[in-house]
Amino acid sequence: MNLSEIFLNSFSQMPPEFLRLLLLLFGLGFGAQILRLPAVKGWFGEKFVSILFRLHLPRDRYQVYHNVTLPTEDGTTQIDHIIVSLYGIFCIETKNMRGWIYGSEKQAKRTQVIYRKKTSFQNPLRQNYKHTETLRTLLALPPDSVHSVVVFVGDSTFKTDMPPNVTYCRGCTDYILGFKEPVFDEAQLQHIHQSIKTGRLEPTRQTHRLHVQHLQARHAPQPSPVVEEHPEPDNPFCPRCGNPMILRTTKKGPNAGNQFWGCSQFPKCRGTRAKEKTQ
Repeated sequence: MNLSEIFLNSFSQMPPEFLRLLLLLFGLGFGAQILRLPAVKGWFGEKFVSILFRLHLPRDRYQVYHNVTLPTEDGTTQIDHIIVSLYGIFCIETKNMRGWIYGSEKQAKRTQVIYRKKTSFQNPLRQNYKHTETLRTLLALPPDSVHSVVVFVGDSTFKTDMPPNVTYCRGCTDYILGFKEPVFDEAQLQHIHQSIKTGRLEPTRQTHRLHVQHLQARHAPQPSPVVEEHPEPDNPFCPRCGNPMILRTTKKGPNAGNQFWGCSQFPKCRGTRAKEKTQ
């Protein structure tokens, strides 16, 4: 199956309303911009990898679960693909990226370089660690039976050495097929399948929306830690929005201990004024 056939297969599996919207936007000349949207790139990447699994992993020995959302103590976590086999459980994180990719196995961040533009992103192995631990806890399995795998799709090139479980497309299935020693029996496999089916949240658009909202709330920028006082009638007004200002004290950084006027509508408005020094 070539690349064009894979994309045609992916389009055929799209929800009808999503496909109609994409076709409309393409017709209006927004095709290139749409394909660069993170949500669309991620969707295509996951579909591309799922088709590779279908082509290269024998169905009688490997069962694949897609887009599995599991509850956690602080919300939810979403796993792109889970592969269950006699030889272990494989937790797959998909990255649809282009450019040069730099970063070591233990670094918190990796770097994507496209021409001269550098962009940092979370080390996907760290991202997938929470997935594997949540899944391992659900299944009550030892750590060495649940494997983390990261697969990059798109026109990307690794510019630093990557561990064996961080691969390009076909390397992902080769890595999984490299495990040949059975670690489960049939009864354990049945229990694992049942636990995933009953433990996952219903794979609906509502589940996905709630998961995205949880991620947005968790990663929202937090206001600077300051000590606030209530605004007084004679406090100055914000030069940006006109609301009364509050006397704040910086707690961290080179200006720790200094006071300044900050807008009472922070973080919606970030207007500030210097506090006049008293003689």
